[in-house]
Amino acid sequence: MLCVTLLPTKLNIDIKTKSNFDIKNMTNNKATSSATTFRMETAVAINIKASADKIMALLTNATDFTKWNSTVVSVDGQIKQGEKIKLVSKLDPKRTFNLKVSQLTPTTMVWQDGFAPMFSGVRTFSLTPKSDGTTDFSMVEVFKGIMLPMIKGSLPDFKPNFEQYALDLKTAAEKQ
Repeated sequence: MLCVTLLPTKLNIDIKTKSNFDIKNMTNNKATSSATTFRMETAVAINIKASADKIMALLTNATDFTKWNSTVVSVDGQIKQGEKIKLVSKLDPKRTFNLKVSQLTPTTMVWQDGFAPMFSGVRTFSLTPKSDGTTDFSMVEVFKGIMLPMIKGSLPDFKPNFEQYALDLKTAAEKQ
């Protein structure tokens, strides 16, 4: 029996979580994706004719989340800074994502899960109020880690889901 242990002296993995995309010029609701060996990212942005406060109220109301968001089956827990929520997505309705709300401000919310440096996912929601009373909404998800090359092929195409999420949010915020 042969046992080999590999102990790298330095593992260079891009741990950047900021988007590679120019979100300011992406308000057309067309999602984009990019990937490297240890990092995968999907982003979408859309302009919404509503205030950032109204949009953030929708994003942080777990009770009513599935009423406006057709991409989500359920959300359990309170969407508040430091809290953990359980989310079931229509992309994989048999799996429950255990997410931590790691940042929450009036214009930014971050959900994350995983176990870095092996594999982690970070979703960032950003709101940019405009002088005309509208708000640019963007959502960026970054997956990264040592295990990403092994599971990347089993992950779905997130672009249609991101586009629907943004459109659902726009529709709900503009209706109120």
